[in-house]
Amino acid sequence: MADFSRLPGPNADLWDWQLLAACRGVDSSLFFHPEGERGAARSAREASAKEVCMRCPVRAECAAHALTVREPYGVWGGLTEDEREELMGRARTRLVGAAGA
Repeated sequence: MADFSRLPGPNADLWDWQLLAACRGVDSSLFFHPEGERGAARSAREASAKEVCMRCPVRAECAAHALTVREPYGVWGGLTEDEREELMGRARTRLVGAAGA
């Protein structure tokens, strides 16, 4: 018989914020770039996605989720993948600097 005591507990409440997201029902292609998209087309799509994010009641939770799980693609909480990578890089630099002090 399987030992279910080692399984994690229910975690649906950790994701409840997604039910309130302004992007629910919006075509996901607005938030995730197609293969090879660059330049003005990518900037325009990201700006449109960010407009949805800026009016979202759970933008902070979404951004925190994307940073926590290191979401590699898309616009999450008003942050593009490049912006999230830059934030994570700055955080790593501060941690390394603090460790060496």
